[in-house]
Amino acid sequence: MSSNTAMPENTAAWLMAEKANPLVVKSSTYTAAGPNEIVVRTAAVAINPLDWMKQDTGSFVCPWVKYPFVMGSDIAGEVVEVGRGVTRFKVGDRVMGHSVGMDEKQNRSAEGSFQTFTILLAHMASPIPASMSYESACVIPLGASTAACGLFQEDQLNLQYPSVTSKPTGETVIIWGGATSVGLNAIQLAKAAGYEVITTASPKNFELVKHLGATKVFDYRSKTVVADIIRALDQKKVAGALTMGRGAAEACRDILKHCHGKKFIAMATYPSLATPPTSLVLLRTILNFISWNISHWVTCKARGIGSKFIFGTTLAHNGVGKALYENYFPQALADNLFTPSPEPQVIGHGLKFIQPAMDLQKEGVSAKKVVVTL
Repeated sequence: MSSNTAMPENTAAWLMAEKANPLVVKSSTYTAAGPNEIVVRTAAVAINPLDWMKQDTGSFVCPWVKYPFVMGSDIAGEVVEVGRGVTRFKVGDRVMGHSVGMDEKQNRSAEGSFQTFTILLAHMASPIPASMSYESACVIPLGASTAACGLFQEDQLNLQYPSVTSKPTGETVIIWGGATSVGLNAIQLAKAAGYEVITTASPKNFELVKHLGATKVFDYRSKTVVADIIRALDQKKVAGALTMGRGAAEACRDILKHCHGKKFIAMATYPSLATPPTSLVLLRTILNFISWNISHWVTCKARGIGSKFIFGTTLAHNGVGKALYENYFPQALADNLFTPSPEPQVIGHGLKFIQPAMDLQKEGVSAKKVVVTL
């Protein structure tokens, strides 16, 4: 886009102040693509718990954010501008990508997906085939990124990278919470990296997780689930565990205690109170977080188990982002070797539907992802 070209009009759904509700739809500055960036005209966005959690809890989540701010992580759309150094994309390309505006190192509204024109880091975007809808494509990024952080980062499970030509490693990964957004992506990525996957889900989602690559699946509500998984892992070499959901880390501590292999838990879910507090919310949330962490650390230390929480944007600053969005997704999506998951649940068209979509996601959806088209 030349300097003589008038900048397009941009509009965004703004979080105007800490805990402000609802989001306010109003004009926003169009930001040109910098080096190694692209600008995408947004066609569809997906909603994640991070969005409503930031709105509800304020400084407890991403405290570095300054208001007003544009949130949003999942995006699919059309490239309208490419920055210096970008050779993978051209204007008109259909892409999906992970908007990392809420990452502490990026921390800018121009990189939030809840707007008409969004900046993407080029290495955090991937072309999508003509046969794939924007609605389907936009469900992938944050779930896949979070899964990839846990599976492949050196400070997490440190598994080998996924590939369309991978060979079996002979090792098994435990994915607790296989029907979650992160879990559905983790199953496929772990399989593509050459690992056998054992997972948990509700019985209604057993066939789904098996279809995506899980070898065995267990009902996480079963009273014998821990013992059943321990038996299933007998004589197997474990590559570690990736956990989503309440009680997941505790269950995997009990499982890994009896397993051979890597005793490490990559945790995608932060501890929360069983009943959301109605008073002193932030204080009680922080105290619960601290007490849980102390108890968890002591238990893991006694059992020789390592663990770490995942923050789903860290891959933007190490080789994992490039391995996923540049080296794996383009071919995997083109060859139908990766299934966009979960299925999109489109609730409306236009930025005015972002707030209702966040409210719906907060209420909870099963094996689906709430999507808004633009």
